[in-house]
Amino acid sequence: MVSGAAVSGIRTPDQRLRIFVSSTLRELEPERRAVRAAIERLRLAPVMFELGARPHPPRELYRAYLEQSDVFVGVYGERYGWVAPGEEVSGLEDEYRLAPPAMPRLIYLREDGEREPRLEALVARIQDDDAASWKAFRTPEELAELVEADLATLLAERFDASRTPPTDADEPAPRAPALPLEARIPSPYTRLIGRDAEVASVLRMLQEQGTRLVTLLGPGGIGKSRLAIAVAQAAAESFPGGAAFVPLENVLEPELLLPTIGYALGVRDAGDLPLEERLSIALAGRRLLLVLDNFEQLLEAAPILVRLFTIAPDAVLLVTSRALLRVRGERVVDVPPLPTHDPASPDSVARARGAAAVELLVERARAVKPDFEVTDQNAEAVVGICRMLEGVPLAIELAAARMRVLTPAAVLQRLDRQLPLLVDASRDLPPRQRTLRSTIDWSTSLLAEAERRALRDLSVFSPGFALESVEALAQARGWEADVVAVLGTLVDSSLLEQTEVDGAAVFSMLATVREHGVERLREAGEEAAARAAHAAVYVELAQRQGRGTGIDLQGGAVARLNLERGNLRAAVRHLLGAGEADAAADMAWRLFLYWWVGGYLAEVALWMEELLGRDEPLAPRTEAIATFYVCWRDMWVAPSPALPPALLRAAEQYAGAGDELGAAMAVATAGLAEASTEAPDLAAAVDRLEEGARRFRALRAGWGESLALVALGRISAITGDTEGAAQRFQRSMAAAVGGGDRFSGTIATHHLARMRLFAGRLEESEALFLDAIQGSVALRHDEGIAYALEGLAAIAAERDDVERAGVLSGAADAIRRRTAMFDAPAFVFHPRYLAALAERADAARLRAAEERGRDYGALEAAAYALAGRGGAPAATAAPA
Repeated sequence: MVSGAAVSGIRTPDQRLRIFVSSTLRELEPERRAVRAAIERLRLAPVMFELGARPHPPRELYRAYLEQSDVFVGVYGERYGWVAPGEEVSGLEDEYRLAPPAMPRLIYLREDGEREPRLEALVARIQDDDAASWKAFRTPEELAELVEADLATLLAERFDASRTPPTDADEPAPRAPALPLEARIPSPYTRLIGRDAEVASVLRMLQEQGTRLVTLLGPGGIGKSRLAIAVAQAAAESFPGGAAFVPLENVLEPELLLPTIGYALGVRDAGDLPLEERLSIALAGRRLLLVLDNFEQLLEAAPILVRLFTIAPDAVLLVTSRALLRVRGERVVDVPPLPTHDPASPDSVARARGAAAVELLVERARAVKPDFEVTDQNAEAVVGICRMLEGVPLAIELAAARMRVLTPAAVLQRLDRQLPLLVDASRDLPPRQRTLRSTIDWSTSLLAEAERRALRDLSVFSPGFALESVEALAQARGWEADVVAVLGTLVDSSLLEQTEVDGAAVFSMLATVREHGVERLREAGEEAAARAAHAAVYVELAQRQGRGTGIDLQGGAVARLNLERGNLRAAVRHLLGAGEADAAADMAWRLFLYWWVGGYLAEVALWMEELLGRDEPLAPRTEAIATFYVCWRDMWVAPSPALPPALLRAAEQYAGAGDELGAAMAVATAGLAEASTEAPDLAAAVDRLEEGARRFRALRAGWGESLALVALGRISAITGDTEGAAQRFQRSMAAAVGGGDRFSGTIATHHLARMRLFAGRLEESEALFLDAIQGSVALRHDEGIAYALEGLAAIAAERDDVERAGVLSGAADAIRRRTAMFDAPAFVFHPRYLAALAERADAARLRAAEERGRDYGALEAAAYALAGRGGAPAATAAPA
């Protein structure tokens, strides 16, 4: 662009540079015609009000025109221009103020006549502005010559600048590691309407030095989340570390705030390093925008955000909430309703037709009724709907959904008849929330009774639930209507959202609609029964997917559990709250390896710690499960000599309850806990791990035997017995294959591949690493992918393959930085291979390849690795 921004593409012939022309209209009409002619002679596009009438308020129109223009041309005579009611400056001055700082500004001053005082002051400021150039003219003809010459010169300057070779100072800073898909800013389905001023204001606030936390404050349905998404998209250039979006509406415990943020950023809490330290590593030096959406139910966790200032000193937080956080450094932006009228003429229906609320209603109505138009006949009703709904976006969208079958007058009539009663019935709520509640009541009142009942029952789901889960709940709750038909009606009514994930239908409900449904369940005395039925759905899912303490990690199991992770958590919380400790613990136990693969073990430990803290006695097996999870967490975070005895006692409780698999796991973990202490008794650790392996083998639990043998192999490797370590890793692989468990198999394969690499057996090592990377991709286990990439990078280095070694190493480094991976120093081996390669090869070429690798995502890097030596990245579909 002419403004100097880097041009990343090539313009098609119809995309000419746009020249915005600012001046008073009537006073300088001849001059405007002359300027237009000059611009068109250069085959550029003039942007001028007289080139087409538009149904928008003038200020919104010239703001939009400016945002789409490349050069600002200002022509000033004697008049300052009209100041609209409620404004402080004329449109002439406002246009100059709103021109982006980087946009070139060419100013032309007519010499004859006497300028009005306010225009004289504006001209003085322009002449002091280093970013603007100005010249005087006498006639329209002279002005045309000046504009044509100056634009030609400006274009030539920009062309010359684009050919200047880049200097070292121009080289871009290293790119931040790619964010996981779950953390990326959601792509909005519709355009943002009427929020330009708020986006610009929040953006300026975020860019100001010293800003750490900005809260977007407002009632439900006002559009806080949508505004946050728009701001994050607009802020991309200011935050080279990226922008991450963390939904919090399903997070209720303050202790889970940091784990949730970590999970969204790809920093898994594997228990081997405190989460705050992992976050600090992952975010070190990254100027990141962190969007925390729906914080209102976590106000007790607000002080944790202040700790984030230290953990991530270069990050800035953008929070949406219905209540103030009231912490140090918080800056608040009240998100207002959309304008429903022109402030200069509040009662004018004609002027209100250009208001943002009306524009939103019209656009959403056209989504369900493409031929919808605002006419002279329905304009009053359309404007009346927006005013009745006080400009609340969600309320307007719900009303617009009814335009498919109702006229605007019919919609307004129903709102007018129902709203007063509903508002009077809820005087304890803020007016706009009452109005929103009324709108949802009205929208649900148009449903059949079976559909209303279904909507109430669906409100117990957390965001993201599968059709299969809905069908199970419907059966448990005795729905009489067809499930698919009911869901279709609710989606059409904008009361339910439906997307597609891996070919399966996935549903979510707006938070405000969900709250409305829960309230109706309570009024009907059905909430407890609905939540119990919901929990039963996910208890059954855990029983079906889990086997003992393991999990069937084949096929689509992991994808299904990831999709409904929030509902799994909600089910466990309900069971805990309902006093069903045994069911809650059993559900958590059956999904042990799922929690491990996903990095959720800290959450499970928190739930189990709550169980242990209760006054009532627990069943022996339930106490054993709770003890195991707490000890597993503490074994990595705070190893202690007290942990092995606690785990051995848990093993006895498992055995007493007839759970031999649990007993085997507790005994093996007691050995691992002993090896993790500051002064370990390695002989005792080995004895317990071998006992655990024997127990697993007797139970034909290959996954457990495999993990125990990996732990034994690591002890052998650390003590220098590399051959003994290799034998144990090989036995571990065989046990995993025999048990059909891919996760433990990838862990064993990684370790054996390392031993083969250390022994110089490169072909065997490479085959093992490639097999491990395939398993990790299938499980969506990023850390497993990184371990394999590091091994393959070392092999490429041994073969003097600079390009492949660098790309693989860089990609692995990016994953390590993003997830804050931790491993014992003895098992971080690839840097020495890369260092040796840099000494005997082209070090600059190696560094360049590493930089390219850091741009790869985990799946893209895996595709590159699997393509073979010298391969290129291939398109990789997300595994099922």
